[in-house]
Amino acid sequence: MKIILADDHTIVREGIRVLLQEAYPFAQVAEADSAESLLALLAEGPWDIVVSDITMPPGSSGLDAIEKIKKTYKVPVIVMTMYAAEDYAVRAMHAGASGYLSKDAASRELVTAINRVMSGKKYVNDEVAAILADSFESGTRDINNLSAREREVFCMLAKAMTVSEIAAELALSSNTVSTFRAHVMQKMNFHNTMELIRYAVDNKLV
Repeated sequence: MKIILADDHTIVREGIRVLLQEAYPFAQVAEADSAESLLALLAEGPWDIVVSDITMPPGSSGLDAIEKIKKTYKVPVIVMTMYAAEDYAVRAMHAGASGYLSKDAASRELVTAINRVMSGKKYVNDEVAAILADSFESGTRDINNLSAREREVFCMLAKAMTVSEIAAELALSSNTVSTFRAHVMQKMNFHNTMELIRYAVDNKLV
């Protein structure tokens, strides 16, 4: 088995590496300390699975990396993070993660998650399953349905920024931003920007 372990904290990587090598003595474990180095390792592939934190400064976020991994490399990703599940679980799973668990989880839970994901299934514990169910029941107008980049555009639109202003801020073309805007409006079922702003204000998103 070939595993990439991605986390920006060296001590965390070392601890998880020991755990992985005990559980899988013949596994090849490579380490990445940023989203950029993670993607660089994947390009050298093939790899069987990625265990990654969700926030790895600087540069691209873990969510951006998950989306790219799903689209380009087709390698399953297990998110292992210190952040509360209600903050990131839905966004991570929507981005394409195959599993989500806390760094406080028992070591056997990570092994269970890896074994389940390697068998082609997804892994979430009871807490995350409940959060995902609540998200599904809340209807289509849920910001967690947006990709990382769409969420970024949403927040800027909610601040009444124009397409050209957003394009300059994100170093994207106006056409690309317009496409992201269209995706946001469609996924969130907004008819106009004022409706989007009202939703953002009502839900304390700005």
